[in-house]
Amino acid sequence: MPILANMTEFGKSELFTARQLADIGVNVVIHPVSLLRIAMGAAMRALDTLKTEGSLRAEVPGMQTRAELYELLDYASYSRFDEGVFDFSLAEHYGA
Repeated sequence: MPILANMTEFGKSELFTARQLADIGVNVVIHPVSLLRIAMGAAMRALDTLKTEGSLRAEVPGMQTRAELYELLDYASYSRFDEGVFDFSLAEHYGA
């Protein structure tokens, strides 16, 4: 029978490691909003930087690169798909 642990950073219990949870028989662990909190924290820090410095230059080293984003999204496959379904010209629709 599955035993689930709901690990939320601001819950009532302490944050246990995966090993600690496995040792007590937990075999499913969820972190329901952890990535959202991490992303929103990063966004807030970036906005603070933009406000105080007028640029995000200092944030660039911590950013996901374009190549990393494209790999994550499998952008090449999406682009091939898009080429197959985008088969019309705007000129045909607007008489240009």
